[in-house]
Amino acid sequence: MAIKVLIVDDAMFMRNMIGDIFEGKKFDDQEFKVVAEAENGIEAVEKFREHDPDIVTMDIVMPEMTGIEALKEIMKIDNNANVVMCSALGQDSLVMEALDSGAKDFIVKPFQPEKVLDVVLRILKERKDSDS
Repeated sequence: MAIKVLIVDDAMFMRNMIGDIFEGKKFDDQEFKVVAEAENGIEAVEKFREHDPDIVTMDIVMPEMTGIEALKEIMKIDNNANVVMCSALGQDSLVMEALDSGAKDFIVKPFQPEKVLDVVLRILKERKDSDS
């Protein structure tokens, strides 16, 4: 079974870049599979409900509904959701609010592909360890 990923960012090039990071990568012999993308928080919540992803990468600043608002809605759906926030430099207060709202971690843009993968793999490992 694949590890389902939902990528949320209002910029298509960022969604593509994050998707490329997961391409061909594995965790415990399970491949990552991008099951959906969203370009705003409203879509993110809809896609989360529809696909029940194992991991979500979520931009903070987006039109219509921010990443933090979407995160709060997702946490109401699944209190154990694995959401990683993506933020630009200088958004420290937003990052703290996101972590307080249930985000598992954050990645600062522009980011290194290895950093994204390291954060996601650590979260998945912690989840696996807590399940066993």
